Amino acid sequence: MKTASMTEIRQTANPTTAEVFRKYTPWVFATAWSANRTALIGLFCFAVINGLAPVGLALVAREVINTLVAVLSNAGNADALKPWLALGFTLSIVDVTTRYANNLCNERLREDLNVTIASRLIKHVATLDYAYFEDSAFQDALQRARQSGAGQAAGVVTEALSALHCLVQAIGLFVILVAIDRWVLYLLVPCAAPYFLFRWYLAGARFRLEYTRTTRKRWMNYFMSCLMSRVTVREVKIFDLAPLLIDKFRNLMREFKDQDRKLTWQHFNGAVVFSTITTSVFYVVFIRVVFLTASGALTIGDTAIFGGATTRLRATVEKGIESIARFRRQILSISQLVAFLEIKPILEPGRRSESGHAPQGTVEFDAVTFTYPGSVRPALRRISLRIAPGETVALVGENGAGKTTLVKLLARFYDPDSGAVRIDGIDLRERTYDAIYKEVTFVFQQFGHYEATAAENIAYGNWRRFMNDRKAVTDLAQRIGIDEAFNALPNGYDTLLGRVFGTHDLSGGQWQKVAIGRAFARDAGILVLDEPTSNLDARAEYELFTQYRNLASGKTTIIVSHRFSTVSMADRIYVMDAGAIVESGTHGDLIAQRGCYANLYDLHQRKMNG
Repeated sequence: MKTASMTEIRQTANPTTAEVFRKYTPWVFATAWSANRTALIGLFCFAVINGLAPVGLALVAREVINTLVAVLSNAGNADALKPWLALGFTLSIVDVTTRYANNLCNERLREDLNVTIASRLIKHVATLDYAYFEDSAFQDALQRARQSGAGQAAGVVTEALSALHCLVQAIGLFVILVAIDRWVLYLLVPCAAPYFLFRWYLAGARFRLEYTRTTRKRWMNYFMSCLMSRVTVREVKIFDLAPLLIDKFRNLMREFKDQDRKLTWQHFNGAVVFSTITTSVFYVVFIRVVFLTASGALTIGDTAIFGGATTRLRATVEKGIESIARFRRQILSISQLVAFLEIKPILEPGRRSESGHAPQGTVEFDAVTFTYPGSVRPALRRISLRIAPGETVALVGENGAGKTTLVKLLARFYDPDSGAVRIDGIDLRERTYDAIYKEVTFVFQQFGHYEATAAENIAYGNWRRFMNDRKAVTDLAQRIGIDEAFNALPNGYDTLLGRVFGTHDLSGGQWQKVAIGRAFARDAGILVLDEPTSNLDARAEYELFTQYRNLASGKTTIIVSHRFSTVSMADRIYVMDAGAIVESGTHGDLIAQRGCYANLYDLHQRKMNG
């Protein structure tokens, strides 16, 4: 069996610069293009326009000042100011309006990316095997993927185009300044390059820090859920766990705060050093320009725009470097989303959608051995058993004996390491999941309490058929004995159940009837109950199983239970121990054998009798 592995995801914890630009950047822009190409084109155009507008305004200001000086010295005509003033007004309007248009396009792209990426993520999650969800490394990868959603993708586009905008503007301003005094050429790059490398390093450091925090962030969410969930809040209050959980939460918060503070100070120190050096350098060059103007080598207009252009160029370069740094951090986060979307299912889906004959309901385990990923001890050891059509079989054994593992293999949550699991003689590995779940339905110990209406809670078992067929839902509710409870609710079958969004709940026994109703909604020939009534008392469980057996008449049934009053109703009982079947037979046969089953039964009876 191919086991679940997070190796591929761990290898992307620190993608190289080449990978960033070769793989992940094209992925983001291709996704943005598919989400809203009009907005993306608009953002690109506005980035260029917004970058050129300040350059144009600087040139206009230079000509206006030089022309005005000429007019004041009676060497020029005031009418010469009109075209430059008109051009300046036009560029100012363009600059302002394109900024608002840029914000509009950015918001539209972010909204559409949110729909595209969120949909792609949840669709992909739905294709992955059950085994992944039992892997803590997968949970970390899923957490990172969820954090690297539309916001990060939109941020990549925004920061990339912001860097383009700064580049266009910086080149224009740089050309103007070099034309005035070429010393700018010799001083700017030596000042900017170290700061660029510093911010590039900090962006990578921030990403690596967030990467290592994933598990601890999940712990923080866990502590919060324990304090806020109605499932755990009762014990939290009774055992006074709140101070302990809050302290654990605060310790993690303090750790994060200290780490963030260190990076913040590094960023602050680097920004101050860069600003101080560049401001000093540009001011020295500005003094040189002032003296050149005084000597007549440059015009007053040159001096006027040089001061403003140097200030703007320094700010533009700093903003551009910051955009590139944020771009790197966000694209590194996106690498985690892309890596998650590249995870492949462990189990190869079968291709047979039909068995070729009418379903019989025969279940067979043929020399099945299975070991959970990461474990060294087999959970099942050469299990062989055959369940005939219409037969009711019970699986009995202590915790860890392998009963639920057997059920997981029948659901094809895993494939056996060796041997085969067959339904009607066909290996499950040859069949599609739809074909398997048409013939087998399950009620698990931890069944769903869905935040949905009473009718929907049953319809979810076969929603394509039942969601729009209220009569089918009510007929099934009557069969499982929950109809009266539903009708007693304020809005009957349309009452929202659960305490997360609604105000009405069911009792434990009623919820279990609903879970059984979902199982029967599928109308499968093979029914599996994996200790779904463990929270009921013995009498309630016996009554429920008696009703269940009447409903399941003629169907192949597999029952996993610790309650001997229940398993004694089975046609045959398999006793499991340490992943192997050690006994089988009827209740009477097994009691007469005085073996493992009889010992368990005696212990059960002593417990029941006090």
